[in-house]
Amino acid sequence: MYKLVKLPNLNEQCPCVMRLQDSACIPFAPANTDYQQFKKHLAEGRELQDADGIPLSTQAVAEFLEKLS
Repeated sequence: MYKLVKLPNLNEQCPCVMRLQDSACIPFAPANTDYQQFKKHLAEGRELQDADGIPLSTQAVAEFLEKLS
């Protein structure tokens, strides 16, 4: 499971995602193997939460993945 991150004191999305199992911060960097695994997991249907902890719909996750590509 993954969660989007907001920048502190701003209402903007951080260019990273948090892996909830170990609180690792994964930057949106194509060369990063954790980032590649994150995209693969989402494509397989794993859950993605918004920055407030609310799960995104399957359609919202698909749209998010499309923006990353």
